[in-house]
Amino acid sequence: MSEDASTVFVVDDDESVGRALGRLLHGAGYEVAVYTSAAEFIDCTQPDGPACAVLDLAMPGMDGLELQARLADENRAIGVVFLTGHGDIPASVEAMKQGAVDFLIKPVDESHLLQAIEVALNRQKQIIASRSHSAALRQRFNSLSGREQEVLRLVVDGLRNKQIAYELGISEKTVKVHRSRVMHKTGARTAAQLVRLFVAVDNIDN
Repeated sequence: MSEDASTVFVVDDDESVGRALGRLLHGAGYEVAVYTSAAEFIDCTQPDGPACAVLDLAMPGMDGLELQARLADENRAIGVVFLTGHGDIPASVEAMKQGAVDFLIKPVDESHLLQAIEVALNRQKQIIASRSHSAALRQRFNSLSGREQEVLRLVVDGLRNKQIAYELGISEKTVKVHRSRVMHKTGARTAAQLVRLFVAVDNIDN
């Protein structure tokens, strides 16, 4: 499966519903995997690309809301759309509070279901892109040597080259060399941009 492929998981204990949804979603061009229980789905491999789970609400064992909470606890990048024949207002409110894209009632209009799935997948694409950007940014800062990290922190604190040299007990010329390497490795073009990138990395770590 390519990293760009969109996967839709169907989790419904009614096998006939699973088969029908599988045919619909295959026809719409998605990679599809159908499961008859939440436990079976939990054991599946997380796809590399964007993914959405179409969940039934009332299932034996772990129900749909519990499965949604489990996915959140495990930080899985999978959008959630509920499709159930047993919906009620409290359940729908809880599902939406926990981040579900939609809460649909069977029988469902196919266009409404496909639209909800597209919204969920687009959200996941944005999340994946954000995580990829954060990982790349973190990697850039991890490439700094110990001395370069010391210089970086003092630059962020607002110290000038001469002050940094005094703090670290090195020459101002050496500070300039380290500072140039920091700028190159992080991709920052100005001190202000370097500070913004540093703050962004700090937010990622925290």
